[in-house]
Amino acid sequence: MSIRHRLAQRRLRRRDDAAWIPTRWALWAQPGPVLGYVLAVLIATALLIAGTFRVAPITSGDWIRLIVLAAGSAVHLEAARDIERLRKVGAEGIPYTNLKGMWTFAGVLILPPPLAVLLIVTTYVHSWLRVRRVAPYRSVFTASTLILAGGAGAVVLAAIRPGVYPGYPSGPLGLIAVVAAGLAYWFVNYALVAGAIMLSNPDSPGRNAVGRLTDQLIVAGSLGLGVATAALLLSQPWAVAVLLLTILGLHRALLVDQFQAAARTDPKTGLANAAFWHEIARREFAAAERTNSPLGVLYLDLDHFKTVNDTYGHLAGDQALQAVADELRHEIRGNDRVGRLGGEEFAILLPQTSADDTALAAERIRRRIENLSVTITTADGAVRCDTLTCSIGTANYPDTATTLDELQMAADLAMYHAKDTGRNRVVRG
Repeated sequence: MSIRHRLAQRRLRRRDDAAWIPTRWALWAQPGPVLGYVLAVLIATALLIAGTFRVAPITSGDWIRLIVLAAGSAVHLEAARDIERLRKVGAEGIPYTNLKGMWTFAGVLILPPPLAVLLIVTTYVHSWLRVRRVAPYRSVFTASTLILAGGAGAVVLAAIRPGVYPGYPSGPLGLIAVVAAGLAYWFVNYALVAGAIMLSNPDSPGRNAVGRLTDQLIVAGSLGLGVATAALLLSQPWAVAVLLLTILGLHRALLVDQFQAAARTDPKTGLANAAFWHEIARREFAAAERTNSPLGVLYLDLDHFKTVNDTYGHLAGDQALQAVADELRHEIRGNDRVGRLGGEEFAILLPQTSADDTALAAERIRRRIENLSVTITTADGAVRCDTLTCSIGTANYPDTATTLDELQMAADLAMYHAKDTGRNRVVRG
């Protein structure tokens, strides 16, 4: 591993400490609402654990199944450890999702409650030791949310199929019981984690606490795999090893692609970041040269955007950037490419577009931004911001330039000329 790569990983690990709770390690040093919320969850978890020891007797078969599930979880985590470290950094400020449910939910279905709790605890201790050593109370809190979620799932399962739990229910009613238990398990964990994020980051948009839909699909998939793991463990235990091997391959393929996509995306706007946009530009320019077709480039800079940040704060500025990004997405065609170069500057590629059509597209975008009205959240409440304008520079291959560097420089210079001559205008390079 290169020195540069090691330094980059260290920077990523430092950033992870801000994921959802402030970085100080002592629980009692947290803000009052966070402290009260975490303590309430921990107390509820302690009461639930105390009640589990009066439920069902534990057999030697239960211990064997616990060992198999714990071993499967450990092997799974070790095989995907590097990916999970990077994904956890990428989950800064939003719910961090993983495939642990494949093992923990299987334990909830078929293990006596004390062993299901032990499985969750050992899984998260291993994760803390091997993936990321964040403040201990954060890992304890996360494990506690899973224990409470498991308790909710167990209650639902036992209510629908009394006398079967712990165990794997059969038949149509058993299917209903398992699905309902999975929903209860997911909802309790999701709600508790989202609540922690909102309390810890009161100034962040609420959608950050909700997280991404694609991540929740990963959670749903992990719970479905948990159902399959439990069924196999009761009927064909040897098949769990085959299932683990299959999941390891899918995990790496799925999550490496997801991480690569995240590495190419600007986190504030969801657009292509500067590095990825320039990579796309090189490809599109090579295609234009090869096919002798025109290519348009727009460089766009928001006018006086510093005023928005100074007046309403940087979080409000981020909301305005997101709104501008949404407008750009709606205005461009399916094969156009838009990216954020940094700050309040954006770039758009328009393949197979003449100089005149590029200028027309730029003017449509300019008018769209000029007419944009954004509701932003400030310390004093919601405020309407309708003063955004932009300056746009255009350039075209082959009319303006015959190399990519010259094309981008021409668009950049035209954009600055637009700003120097009054702003809120389009200048052709």
